[in-house]
Amino acid sequence: MGKAYVLYNPLAGNGRCAEDIHLLDGMISDEKVLWDMTASEDYGGLFASMEEEDYVILCGGDGTLNRFINQVTEEMLEREILYFPSGSGNDFAHDLGHQHGDAPFAIGKYLRDLPTVEIRGKTWRVLNGVGYGIDGYCCQVGDHLRATSDKKINYTGIAIKGLLFHYKPKNVTVTVDGVPHTYRKVWLTPTMQGRYYGGGMIPTPDQDRLNEEGSLSVMVLHGCSKWRVLTIFPSIFKGEHVKCKKQVEILTGREITVEYDVPTAAQIDGETVLDVTSLTVRAASPCGAKKELATQEAQA
Repeated sequence: MGKAYVLYNPLAGNGRCAEDIHLLDGMISDEKVLWDMTASEDYGGLFASMEEEDYVILCGGDGTLNRFINQVTEEMLEREILYFPSGSGNDFAHDLGHQHGDAPFAIGKYLRDLPTVEIRGKTWRVLNGVGYGIDGYCCQVGDHLRATSDKKINYTGIAIKGLLFHYKPKNVTVTVDGVPHTYRKVWLTPTMQGRYYGGGMIPTPDQDRLNEEGSLSVMVLHGCSKWRVLTIFPSIFKGEHVKCKKQVEILTGREITVEYDVPTAAQIDGETVLDVTSLTVRAASPCGAKKELATQEAQA
């Protein structure tokens, strides 16, 4: 086996990642090359310097993964890539049945042919999902607190305070494969590639990131008071909010556009984009071949 290039984000997991990488000493016997992802983003130069048998171990959280997939080429993603979850939420890992502390596991097949989101003419790859509403607001507040304080960020606390005092519901049009749907008093509209986001929430319990149609799911929480939202909100962490048929609707399709009536913060795998009025998430090519490949790899 070749060298293990350990790409780590020392800021991930509220600064825990810088310590977590030392746990790899008891898991990986190959020679390790540590590479601080905050010190350099020259992935082209890094990958070009590797030998054929070398491989990558990504260490960080969902935001780290998001930045990585949006800074590398599809060709680079053909190299063997493992993941060592070291974030604060680890939603991608949970969706695959893993958690913090698990030995590094292969993720290459999940990083290729990803959906994309377009906002104001700029396009990003999407790993877990795109949040738009109270979740975008939470990321916006969390970014501010992180810049002004060393305290651990409590996103659940931010969400509850936002629901009670600061965040106001919006009117929204969600267009799925060309068919528009209009909603009033909307609190959440996450468009999902996987099941988990926001540190353990499961807005679309039936979404499969390797589904054969390559479809995405959008969940709309709408038409209710802040007090009703507060009773529904905890159930999202178990995926049981779908029982609230009057307030929750889930739509699926390959192209989903969400338009808010006033500028609102959005988040892409935890990365904040401010003052968004419209975004469009597009699926990649149908995933039948991709799912077949994943099955073959699992059986190998």
